[in-house]
Amino acid sequence: MTETIQESPFLIAYKGRFSSILRWHQLDQFWQTFKALIKDDQWYIYAVGQGVPHKTVSQEKLLHFIEEIDQLLRKDHTEDYCGIVYVDDKENPSFIKIFDPNNLGVSCGYSDNPPAPGWILSKLTPVDLQSKELITGSRKRWWKKFF
Repeated sequence: MTETIQESPFLIAYKGRFSSILRWHQLDQFWQTFKALIKDDQWYIYAVGQGVPHKTVSQEKLLHFIEEIDQLLRKDHTEDYCGIVYVDDKENPSFIKIFDPNNLGVSCGYSDNPPAPGWILSKLTPVDLQSKELITGSRKRWWKKFF
């Protein structure tokens, strides 16, 4: 019996419990913790709406992505708080949602149609989230420099 998308481990994890990284200094601490845990090529980087990745990325590519996404978040989310990075476990993450500062809608709190994250880092094989958000040309160009 084949598994349906609704039963996929990725989608179950996606709908699971997450904690927000509220402050910029907490994001700095989290990235340091996360980088120290990266031991092999076991992570997928999924730009939601840009095609589902079918293979994991190298450690170097993941570390490069972290540096670039951190810069993008700080540049485009000019608030004095972060609050747009969510993680399943801050000490031993396996699933990270990063919301695009240019498409936040209601990313926290309650909404019948919350926006999809812009990017997901996951140890689980992604499935298509079928995002309905419009992806701007600048975001597409930003993403293409990675792949």
